[in-house]
Amino acid sequence: MAEVTIRKPALSGLLAGSATVRVTVAPVASRLSLRAPAESVSALSSALGVALPTVPKTSGRAAGRSVLWLGPDEWLVIDEDGSDLPALLADAGALHSAVDVSHRNVGFIVSGPGAVVTLSVGCPQDLSLEVFPVGACSRTIFGKAEVVLFRTEDDTFRVECWRSFSDYVFGLLAEGAEDAGH
Repeated sequence: MAEVTIRKPALSGLLAGSATVRVTVAPVASRLSLRAPAESVSALSSALGVALPTVPKTSGRAAGRSVLWLGPDEWLVIDEDGSDLPALLADAGALHSAVDVSHRNVGFIVSGPGAVVTLSVGCPQDLSLEVFPVGACSRTIFGKAEVVLFRTEDDTFRVECWRSFSDYVFGLLAEGAEDAGH
């Protein structure tokens, strides 16, 4: 019988922060890059158990699963329970493209009253609560890396990036956390 190798999550166990913010590596999750036409949204929402948002910069959440709007026909699905997302969609009966990107992405949690200051070190977006409320998400730039930002609480964000950029993104988040502490 072949031995199965379990991949250690990138940057596992690292953390950074200051008196006002904490930066941690998000727990392992299943992730899916989902593309579908408008007429498939209802069936795919039913299959996932969470409504696919159709409004820019919004998300849907239910039972540990988040669906982030990235474009008119594109979503990032994050399942914190590690569900087999492609299997959930297999019998949806709707036209779609689903690619498992679980090992491609790494997530970071940035939390605390200094979270916005920490992220502003590398992100040009206005992340004030009025402009970027809880549930807001967007694909943007953090320093020189493309990331997906998702505000999960008033002072908590999830930052998703490609695994190959994770060292860089974590380092810049750590610097931002130091700035937030001053």
